[in-house]
Amino acid sequence: MASGDLERGAKNRGNNSNFPSFHVETAEKQWTSWLIPMFVVANIAVFIVVMYVNDCPKRNFGSERSCVAKFLGRFSFQPLKENPLFGPSSATLEKMGALEWNKVVHGDQGWRLITCMWLHAGVIHVLANMLSLVFIGIRLEQQFGFVRVGLIYLVSGFGGSILSSLFIQRNISVGASGALFGLLGAMLSELLTNWTIYSNKIAALLTLVVIIAINLAVGILPHVDNFRTHWRFLHWFSPWLCFATSPSVWMGRKPAISCRCSCKI
Repeated sequence: MASGDLERGAKNRGNNSNFPSFHVETAEKQWTSWLIPMFVVANIAVFIVVMYVNDCPKRNFGSERSCVAKFLGRFSFQPLKENPLFGPSSATLEKMGALEWNKVVHGDQGWRLITCMWLHAGVIHVLANMLSLVFIGIRLEQQFGFVRVGLIYLVSGFGGSILSSLFIQRNISVGASGALFGLLGAMLSELLTNWTIYSNKIAALLTLVVIIAINLAVGILPHVDNFRTHWRFLHWFSPWLCFATSPSVWMGRKPAISCRCSCKI
């Protein structure tokens, strides 16, 4: 009898409009990732076009130097002494929009600051960048949406190109490393901001460190520069702290719990 009164009393209090009702969500909304996959497809497509334009057999016809992977026809790679990354020649990269200080400053070709983001020096370069972009970019886009991630990718790449043009004035440079490291800086700051909710902190941190190390190593190879890489990583690390306040579930993180209060009067 007493327990029945208690249950009825609890029900009545729950229906009382003077008390707020709470709804607890055990998981945050996940965005559908589509922009990062499009970036990946675009980068790979551009690389294929560059290799088509390069046409190594025709370029090296009658030369003692032989193309690599001749069975690919006009898509075969330049000799390894010229390009150890299994890619096109420097002349082709320059023709397709590689970053070159003299042409940007004195030739009024500012568009190279953008086009160089979509070019890669070779197969090794494009694979390292795209695998890292898939692993990092998709996670960020699912959590923060395509607008924020897309802006960071594009602005980071453009800013990295500007810095590269200031420090590299005698050689050409290409690559999406600036844009990629903008996302890596964002991911690292998100990791540190929401450090307490990670169930496997060391694994998450080591994964990022490995990706950063691999891309820095690629940066010492021909036509790939680390000025854009370092700059965008450091530049975007601090500002992203403002965006990384909302945690997501990845790499063994504990599910986030949020409370939503609605008051009925």
